[in-house]
Amino acid sequence: MQKEQKQEIFKRIMGNYPTGVTIITTMNEEGNPIGLTANSFASVSLDPLMLLWSVDHRSSSLKAYTEGGKFAVHVLAEEQVELCKTFATKHPDRFSTCEWELSENGLPIIEGVLGVFECKTFKAIEAGDHTVLIGEVVDLKINNEKDPMLYHRRVFGPIPGEFYKQTV
Repeated sequence: MQKEQKQEIFKRIMGNYPTGVTIITTMNEEGNPIGLTANSFASVSLDPLMLLWSVDHRSSSLKAYTEGGKFAVHVLAEEQVELCKTFATKHPDRFSTCEWELSENGLPIIEGVLGVFECKTFKAIEAGDHTVLIGEVVDLKINNEKDPMLYHRRVFGPIPGEFYKQTV
């Protein structure tokens, strides 16, 4: 099988794996907030609290994430589809499209999300065409009134109500 065929199958399999959606934020060296949409996010450890995500080497904000020493992971709420799409594009001023504030840890925090993990970078590992960033959670908060956004087959939306029906 050719490399391109394997890559296409890989993308189809991954596209059929339902995930939540996050926006990762930090500050660049000029002191401006930056952020991008990512679904490459997972927990790593409970003691200490750690998580990971990966950033593409082609990202214009790669340096800010790999050298900045900290980042915030925002787990998006089901109604934040437009925000998700904005942070997935090359929109010149993504933060003008949402309400946000600077945290005590010096990170841009977007309002209205389901949850936020503020992290200090524990380790950055180059892996293929991405860098995996492992963060130690230094602060976190949750909005129990929100439900998460789901990503499946290139579609963003709420978790279907049928998902919660129990069968006997």
